[in-house]
Amino acid sequence: MQGINQNKTLWYIADPMCSWCWGFAPTIDAVRQRYAECLTIAIILGGLRPGTKLPIANQQRQDILGHWHNVQRLTGQPFLFEGAMPEGFIYDTEPACRGVVTVSTLAPSLTFAFFTAIQQAFYTKQIDVTQPINLMQIAANLNIDTEQFMQAFSSEAIKQKTLANFGKAKQWGINGFPSLVLQNHENYQLLSSGYCPAETLYPQIDKLIEST
Repeated sequence: MQGINQNKTLWYIADPMCSWCWGFAPTIDAVRQRYAECLTIAIILGGLRPGTKLPIANQQRQDILGHWHNVQRLTGQPFLFEGAMPEGFIYDTEPACRGVVTVSTLAPSLTFAFFTAIQQAFYTKQIDVTQPINLMQIAANLNIDTEQFMQAFSSEAIKQKTLANFGKAKQWGINGFPSLVLQNHENYQLLSSGYCPAETLYPQIDKLIEST
């Protein structure tokens, strides 16, 4: 492996409030560690439920918790189920996605760390990551200046950049998260849609790196 090829990128299309993306966290971590020196790896925020306005109904909450249990059974990722998504909770994923876009602008090297920190806060600590104040605290925990974070987070530029992420995912035909898209120059190939272990991905990624 001869160093990062600027023409080849692995795009991770995800939403920090998507439970299967939380289940996929160890996989994307393993992929990033394995290919960090030979492949650009970046996030596109897909937008699971951006702009949701109404609190989740009880049946919807039960359905979502069912997904969470499935994720835990398959992946072993930790969840705190009791008291999750309390009455009145509005499952709007736009703020969390916008927080990731904010960090990707202010401190690109911390983008994945911030993404994972949101997941950990939401799924294992029941922190309401739809609230900007909580996203700001997560950023502060990564030594990101809180004033800069909030100023950027609230800006029209970051809001539009977040929408552009959602639009890119739709343009690529991504209908579920997590998904991985391999880019080789101007060619794009869907590598995976939904959860899969790292060992399944390695041979396919190797082909991308080896291709001309």
